[in-house]
This record gives sequence, structure tokens and C-alpha cells, in this order.
Amino acid sequence: MSPLASYRRLLHLAGPTYVLVAFLGRLPLAMSQLGTLLLVSSATDSYGLGGLAAGALAVANALGAPVAGGLADRVGQRPVVLVQSLAGALGLLALVLQVGGSTPLTVVIAALAGLAMPQVGPLARVRWRPLTHGTGHEQRRLVDAAFAYEGAADEASFALGPALVGLVAVAISPSGALLVAAGLLAVFGSAFALDASARHTRHHGAAVAGRLLTGILLTLALAQLCIGVLFGATQTGATVLATAAGDPGAAGFVHATLGVGSAVAGLLTAYLPERIGHERRAFAAAVGLLVLSLPLLLVDSLLTVTLAVLLLGCAVAPYMIAVFSMGERVVPQSRVGAAMTVLASATGIGYALGASVAGRLADATGTHTAAFGVTVTTTVLAVVLMVVSQRRLRAALTSHGDQDHVAAVGAGA
Repeated sequence: MSPLASYRRLLHLAGPTYVLVAFLGRLPLAMSQLGTLLLVSSATDSYGLGGLAAGALAVANALGAPVAGGLADRVGQRPVVLVQSLAGALGLLALVLQVGGSTPLTVVIAALAGLAMPQVGPLARVRWRPLTHGTGHEQRRLVDAAFAYEGAADEASFALGPALVGLVAVAISPSGALLVAAGLLAVFGSAFALDASARHTRHHGAAVAGRLLTGILLTLALAQLCIGVLFGATQTGATVLATAAGDPGAAGFVHATLGVGSAVAGLLTAYLPERIGHERRAFAAAVGLLVLSLPLLLVDSLLTVTLAVLLLGCAVAPYMIAVFSMGERVVPQSRVGAAMTVLASATGIGYALGASVAGRLADATGTHTAAFGVTVTTTVLAVVLMVVSQRRLRAALTSHGDQDHVAAVGAGA
């Protein structure tokens, strides 16, 4: 089955309405981090405080997501995501009403909003294996294509989300951007929760079994932590440069180009030969991240930073797709929801770390280059991590993966 045919088959199995709702439902999380950064930094004139509030939202979301994912494995995604969507929308509304008041309270409210927000992208990944059940020997190829699509959809959301924030921030205000995010979450987060595909996500009682936090999953979580740091530091560096250029709203558009390049590259990963194992794809993408991040140390204008970030994005989705694909295969199927949210949580923690460190360095030096230095450093760590863990990743896939996948990994070893 060709990649294009796989995408058409997935659209037929899930339905176009589900695909649209699942995409729009993940936009609020992509909008909330940059929206909080712009809202608080503009109200306090401090990138450090803006990064602290955005980081609090991201960390709280990261800490709450595995709990919500594990609960969704047990009782199904429908009640969990529905409650999260409505509570998260109220949290963003409260943050808009509070900003300008007590800084500690603002940070606390940002954290509560993040704690409530659902991780729609990781939870959508959980639905594809049951949706493709019954497709026989085609299932492995369909699941791989689904993960390629989900990686592209995540990156597209992190392109469109910041772009929407920038557009609304310029046209109205940063607070208006967060209000739009709250509305999208209430409507499309709830629609994602209520979609018929959610009925496949419940595992009864003893069916939720097997060890979750293994050494290999922790390795993959560290890999995602690196990509989160990259997101946070790059977004902060773009904000500092755009503000210095007199156009802070442009930060959203600059960071959006990261998602544009990443989304295109993500869709194209479905065309990679099956003989190239996911662990090898992750290593190649990590090297790509390192090479493509270096130009960020030389940028000095909105045009050059936009081009550099666009190129960097071309390695992001292939990296994440490989990591999430491995994560889905090295845990019991009844724990996939928790595993996907653990990886997403590591990304969120990395974002908070990257935004906080980059923000403080930008405040201390007054330059965007210091913030982008954090981006480059974390790509070096990603390469080292993949070099050290190559053999371990391949062994884990061989021992835990389904037989078709084992054959593909063996061919690529």
C-alpha cells in the first residue's frame, strides 16, 4: 500500500469530521503557551516572568497529562477529555481576568489552567490502532502512516496556534488570543471527547496491566524532553528578537514557520522505506536538528530568523514521529494512553525548562543569541542520547514489537 493510499484509507476509517475535530482540538494547547508568554511579559515588562508563567502552564500540563492518560486507559477518553476541555477553558479565562494583578497568583492560575488542559494529540494517537483493527497485514503500515500524520498534525497545530496568537495579539491584544484559545478548547476539545472513536479507548479492570515506566520509555521521554527545550528556547529567542525589532506579535509568525517545515517533513516520513527502523530515523533526525540549529546563532533580523526556524522544523517532526512510534510499541497496548501522555509530558517539561532558561539568559544579556544558544545545546544532547541508546532502542523494539514490526527493524538493523 502506498503512503498516499494509506492516508486515504485512514481518512475513510476515521471520517473527515473526526480528523478535523482532532486537529482543531489540539490548537488551544499550542496557543496557550505563547499566549501566556506574551500576555504576562507585556503586562510586567519581563521576559523572565513571562517565561515563568508559560513554564508553569507547561509543567502543570506535563505533570497532569500522564495521570489523565492513565485514567483514560481505565474509564475511556470520553469523560476525562470532556471534563478537561471545559475546565481548561475556564482556567484560560481566569488567567486573562487575573493578569496585571498579583504575579504569584497569575503564575498559580496559569499552572491550574495547564493542569486541566487535555493532550489531544497523544490521545488521538491511541485511537488509531483500534480504528485500524481488522485491516489484516495492512495494519502496521496504516498505524505507521497514522503516526506520521499525527506528527505532522501536531507540528501544523504548533504552526497555526502561534500564528493565531500573533494575529489576534496584533489585531486585538494578547488577552484576546487566550480567549480565542479558551473558546476553541470548549468547543472542539469537547467534540473530540464525544466523538464515536472514543469508545475504543477503555480497557476494563485487569486489562490495564503491564509495566509502564521501563528504562526504554524513560529514554524516549528524555528524547522528548530535548525537543521540548528546543521549542521553549526557540520560541523565547524569536520573541526577544521580534520585540527588539518593534514587532512583538511577529514572534508567533516566526515560531509558526517551525511547524510549517516540520509538518511537511512529517507527512513525507510515510515515504521512507520500511527497512529503515524507527531508532535509526530518530538518530538521523537528531543529527539534522543539530546541523539545522546552528544558523540560529547568526541571525539578526526577522527575515533571517524566519528562514532559519523554517529549516530547523524540517527535522523536528521526523524526530518526534520516530520517538512516539517507538513509545507505542514498547508498552502493553492497554497502557498506550499513559505512554503517549508521558512522552507529551516530557515535551512540556522541556518547553518550560527551555523557556525559563532562555528567558533568564535573554534578560541577563539583552540578546536573542543567548536564548538560541539553549536551542543549539539541547540538540547536541539529543544526538548524544541517540548515540548512547541505539542498541538499547533496537533491542526493546525487537522484544516488544509486533511480528511485522520486528521484521522491519531487523531488516534495518
